[in-house]
Amino acid sequence: MFIDTHVHLNADQYEEDLQEVIQRALDADVKEMVVVGFDRPTIEKAMELIDEYPFLYAAIGWHPVDAIDCTEADLQWIEELAAHPKVVAIGETGLDYYWDKSPKEIQQELLRKQIRLAQKLDLPIVIHNRDATEDCVRILKEEHAEITGGVMHCYSGSVEIAKECINMNFMISLGGPVTFKNAKKPKEVATEIPLEYLMIETDAPYLAPHPHRGKRNEPSLVPLVAEEIARLKEISVEEVASATTANAHRFYKITK
Repeated sequence: MFIDTHVHLNADQYEEDLQEVIQRALDADVKEMVVVGFDRPTIEKAMELIDEYPFLYAAIGWHPVDAIDCTEADLQWIEELAAHPKVVAIGETGLDYYWDKSPKEIQQELLRKQIRLAQKLDLPIVIHNRDATEDCVRILKEEHAEITGGVMHCYSGSVEIAKECINMNFMISLGGPVTFKNAKKPKEVATEIPLEYLMIETDAPYLAPHPHRGKRNEPSLVPLVAEEIARLKEISVEEVASATTANAHRFYKITK
C-alpha cells in the first residue's frame, strides 16, 4: 500500500474526471492521499473532498507565492477549519523566490505566522521551498519549527540541508523529479537519507514522474517514485511502500 502525501486533487485539472483519477489511484494500491489546499478556493475544495472520501486527508495553509493576498481573516479561517479531525497539517507554506508576485518580507512574515499557528494547533507544517533555502531554514530555526516538526515537500535540495532539516524534526518528501535522469540532488538524497525520514508524493497535477514527464500527474503514479527510491537504495519496492506509509501515518497522526 502507498500513501500520496501531497496531491492537489482540488485542482481545476481534475474537474472533468476526478472520480476516475481517484479510482486509478486505488487500483494502483495508493490507498490514502493528503489533499493540499493553499488558498481560499483550494482549501474549500479540500474540505469537501475529505468529507466525501474516507481515505482522503487535508493539509491547509497559504502558499508563499500568494502571500500578499493573505489576510488575518484568512488565517483565522484556516485555524477554525483545522479543528476538523481529518486536517492533518498546516501548509503548504514556505518561501518561493522564483515567482515575484509577493515580496520576500511578506512571504517570510506569513511563514512565521503559519509556523506559530501550527504550534498553537499541534499540527506539523508542510514546507514549500523554491530558490529560498537559506532564508527558509533560518526562519524554521528561529521559529523553533522543531516543536511540531514538518515536511520539506517535493525536496530538491542537497543531502546536507536535508540532514539539517531532519535535525529539526522534519521529514523529507520526494516526488516525480527523483525519477528524472538529470535529477542529481534528489537521487543523492534518496540514496543517502535513511528510509525512516522519507515520504513520497506526486504533487499532482504537477511534476509527473518519468516516463510521464510533461503530462498531467496523478496519484496513481506515486509507485513510480517508490520504485526509483527502491532502485537507488537497492531494496524492494514493498519495503519502500511499507516504510513510507508508516512514516506518513506517524507524521500526520493517521491511525489505522
